[in-house]
Amino acid sequence: MRTLVIGDIHGGLRALHQIMERAKVTTKDTLIFLGDYVDGWSQSPEVIDYLIGLKTTHKCIFIRGNHDELLAEWLNESKDNPTWYQHGGESTVLAYSTIDGVTILKHIEFLQSLDNYYLDEQNRLFIHAGFTNVNGVVFEFFPKLFYWDRTLWETALSLDKKMKTDDLYYPKRLTLYKEIYIGHTPVSRINKTIPIQMANVWNVDTGAAFKGPLTIMDVDTKEFWQSENLPSLYPTEKGRN
Repeated sequence: MRTLVIGDIHGGLRALHQIMERAKVTTKDTLIFLGDYVDGWSQSPEVIDYLIGLKTTHKCIFIRGNHDELLAEWLNESKDNPTWYQHGGESTVLAYSTIDGVTILKHIEFLQSLDNYYLDEQNRLFIHAGFTNVNGVVFEFFPKLFYWDRTLWETALSLDKKMKTDDLYYPKRLTLYKEIYIGHTPVSRINKTIPIQMANVWNVDTGAAFKGPLTIMDVDTKEFWQSENLPSLYPTEKGRN
């Protein structure tokens, strides 16, 4: 049995189908989705439908992303957010214009059921963005940071690779967990398109919202599988580019 972690999907159902096939996912595998299922490509409602169905056949853990929270607020409270529109939300609003009310209620239920993080028995943390409390996620004062924070990844990126974990100046946040798996900040920002490890943080957002592929990775072996770059799967769309 494998534990597989999946990066930010952003409405790219075709890419999700590809990675499931390429990784030869079975019902024996545990699937951990890091959030941001929507916003970008045109199939956000279909992605959520697919995930709801997948949960009935596979062991799935669904983490909450910031885009999922924004969609939940719009669906449930009609809360408009101009900034959201500019960052992928417009494509989602258009996609939902043809979705019936019963399906929308199911999607709201799914979005409200998402987990802020998942900590496994090996002390590996799975979280969309990060956390700020030096004592860990259980003590976080501001839960929204679980899906908005970028400082955890920025800290890991900027860390002197020669520094030992017992060094007085080593960031305490990075000593609390065996490994931390995140999405949220695409590695394309550092000109990469594969999962990147910095300190004990693995970033699995390989830029599927933009010009990159979607990634699924075996957390034990670190083997990973990727879709085609999303613009090639949606040639008439812009995604979040």
